[in-house]
Amino acid sequence: MRRFLAVSAAILAGFGILTTSGSANPESALPAATEHAVNGWVGTWAAAPAAAVANTPDGYPGFSIRNVVHSSAGGGRARVHLSNAFGAAPLTFGHVTIAVQATGPDAVPGTLRELTFGGAPSVVVPAGAEALSDPVATRIPADANLLVTTYVPTKSGPVTYHPAASQTSYFTRAGDFAGSEAGAPYTEQTSVWHYVSGVDVQGGAEASIVTLGDSITDGVGSVAGANHRWPDYLADRLHGRFGVLNAGISANRLLLDVPGSGAGQNALSRFDRDVLSVGGVRTLIVLEGINDIQQDPHQTDPGAITSAYRQLVTQAHARGIRVLGGTLTPFKGWRVYDETLEATRTAVNTFIRTSGVFDGVVDFDAAVRDPADPLRMLPAYDSGDHLHPGDAGYERMAAAVRLDRL
Repeated sequence: MRRFLAVSAAILAGFGILTTSGSANPESALPAATEHAVNGWVGTWAAAPAAAVANTPDGYPGFSIRNVVHSSAGGGRARVHLSNAFGAAPLTFGHVTIAVQATGPDAVPGTLRELTFGGAPSVVVPAGAEALSDPVATRIPADANLLVTTYVPTKSGPVTYHPAASQTSYFTRAGDFAGSEAGAPYTEQTSVWHYVSGVDVQGGAEASIVTLGDSITDGVGSVAGANHRWPDYLADRLHGRFGVLNAGISANRLLLDVPGSGAGQNALSRFDRDVLSVGGVRTLIVLEGINDIQQDPHQTDPGAITSAYRQLVTQAHARGIRVLGGTLTPFKGWRVYDETLEATRTAVNTFIRTSGVFDGVVDFDAAVRDPADPLRMLPAYDSGDHLHPGDAGYERMAAAVRLDRL
């Protein structure tokens, strides 16, 4: 369990809000168990595929890429999801491994496992498709960094990636070092995740919570490498009982794609892949729409945004998934802020709070706004750009989630 930031703890105490589970307060009580895991499989980590890396017509032949990802729940078996969602040609993974990180690209000795696909050590993934590895016996701790390493032996076309990882990963151009516990071959670094889109575990958590959103869910503004996104802080509160999967993409919108930006497909287009197709999902938390309002072209009709919410809820309910609506956080002071855009945000938040469309509400807006100027984020929570929270703000957002509503 990470230690809470002192500034956040002091402010939370001032608001009289409890942040630890085990309290008699129902807001911090863990939800009752339900059956959601499929054959015991639950997602422990995820990153939504966002785009193809620019100028990679041949892919990364001969590269071993050691992606550093962070578990939310533990288990005794694991499997890995690999994505060619934005590829234009078949992609061959020649060697894939998973391990627990020691430091940097080094694996904890004895934890590295070879992954197979239908019993074979390699797999070919068609353009637009995903591969799921066979299960492997291994101890995956909760709240730990893992190393998912891929080796691609041949030219493959554009590389699917997730840009805003807020995490340093490692790679080498020198061939197949996926099986190396030692990190010495990994002489280069990257700040994005390539290919890997999920890790599942079995034998630990009861179900998964998916957080669908944009850069605020993706953790932009948090300290890189610290796992201080608000979904990470939520996972801390859940103590490994539930997996927490981050389906945030920086600059993502509900209604429009932003071609060439790395912002992914609009939320409705990617909903099946990033939410509905994820195993063991119990609850979805939606925090999306501020980019529809503040990005150009500006969406100033709140009805278009709320109609998208209704569709997300309808599709999730059809799969037995409950949906919590997150109110849009303040952005006064952001570079495009004006009264028209604020009026749209206010109307959308009113809908989230009062329409009854959602199964519950997470009032992120109320959690982080400045009591002296409610249209602005409290400075202690602001990363400095007046749109994205910093670590203390993300911790505060996670504290606003009522665990008994999950």
